[in-house]
Amino acid sequence: MRRPAAHKAGRQRFISGKARANTVKALVITDAEGRLLFCGQTRPGSTHDLTQVCQAGLVELLALVPGVTLLADAGYQGLSTQTAGAVLTPRPARRRNQIPGFPAVAAAHEAERRAHASQRIHVEHGISHLKNWRALSRHLGRREHLDTILPAVAGLVSSQERAPRPESLHRSLKALPGGTAA
Repeated sequence: MRRPAAHKAGRQRFISGKARANTVKALVITDAEGRLLFCGQTRPGSTHDLTQVCQAGLVELLALVPGVTLLADAGYQGLSTQTAGAVLTPRPARRRNQIPGFPAVAAAHEAERRAHASQRIHVEHGISHLKNWRALSRHLGRREHLDTILPAVAGLVSSQERAPRPESLHRSLKALPGGTAA
């Protein structure tokens, strides 16, 4: 993202607290296989993840639809209580300076965190498909245009995911009677 001019009004809103960089964030939801389901509006980088979810109306939506479970990263801790357990976040990591507990408890804690991460990696892969597009990975234009670019790229990624893959097409041609594929 291009850095705005120094001493420009409102510049601090886009400075991320984590990355300390000029950032913009978007709420992205994928299914368990990493296929894109929802892509929300962009927000300044200083916006907290929970604030973004509340502004998007996701908390109210999850209250209306029972039986839906979302896997979220650690930035969404606390959302589970607002949605009656519909959002699963990893348990906080043990601090290095924390008094060591029982080894079995520590091992179970790590196993739980690894299980959550192994399920969530598909979500991260789905998000990375968005970032593969140059229009999002190296956006040099105006920040105001991202709200129109992001849904366009999300639509292209979504249609690309639903299109048949060449190798599956190749296998289906071989399966036809008398069909040969070069």
